[in-house]
Amino acid sequence: MSRTTPDQVTELTPEEVKALLDEGKILLIDVREPMEYAAERIPGALLYPLSTFDAAQLPTDADRQVVFHCAAGGRSLTAARQRKMLGQAGAHMEGGIAQWKAEGLPVIRIDPRTGRAM
Repeated sequence: MSRTTPDQVTELTPEEVKALLDEGKILLIDVREPMEYAAERIPGALLYPLSTFDAAQLPTDADRQVVFHCAAGGRSLTAARQRKMLGQAGAHMEGGIAQWKAEGLPVIRIDPRTGRAM
């Protein structure tokens, strides 16, 4: 169940993110690095690495909430905080892709030898 950090950033569980993604209600942004994203990713997630991140450059979409995710939750919380500092809504997925996978949710894995999905 979603909760709010002391600095008012919304944290969503992987199950909540999956449901919202399936309903088309969120824009899921992966803030990991390109090599991490290339190896495995959540279907439907867009890449915007925190190392080159500029919260002001993110699209605003009145119909979809922006939700960030990373490997374990630290980078995505940073991205959500940066977005909040601009006065824009944003949330993050607690536990990152590690928790997503632990809960048996789907990922796309790429075989580095062939470049094909596994």
